[in-house]
Amino acid sequence: MKPQIFALLAAICWGVGGYFEKKGLHLGNLSPTMGITLRTLVAFVLLAVASYPQWKTVPLASSKALIYMIVGGGIVAGAAGMLCFYTAIKGAPLGRVMPIAFTSPLFGALMGLIFGGEALTLKTILGMSLTIGGIILLTIE
Repeated sequence: MKPQIFALLAAICWGVGGYFEKKGLHLGNLSPTMGITLRTLVAFVLLAVASYPQWKTVPLASSKALIYMIVGGGIVAGAAGMLCFYTAIKGAPLGRVMPIAFTSPLFGALMGLIFGGEALTLKTILGMSLTIGGIILLTIE
């Protein structure tokens, strides 16, 4: 399948999952931190099983690659990002939180432009502008 299909499936999973996560936080009167812990525990078990055939590749990866994964994925996106997201969904309606929280492609594009040497094109500028405009439209009162 094309990468765009997987991106769309990821968006669907995250949107649907966000709904159930918000419901679970409120029904169980759980803290955002406990919600993240439960989510991460289940994800860890499922992913550990699914990735078992690839475990042998970890010792072959450079320490720099592992540091990028640990800092970027584990600390920044995994812990800090999820803590902020869970705190937001516990305290506000999904229709206000999700459009803002899922501006991540905007920040990813900026990182690619600033640090990744990606080209700034008219298409990129228009896409980023439309993203920002859509978020403003969805979140203004």
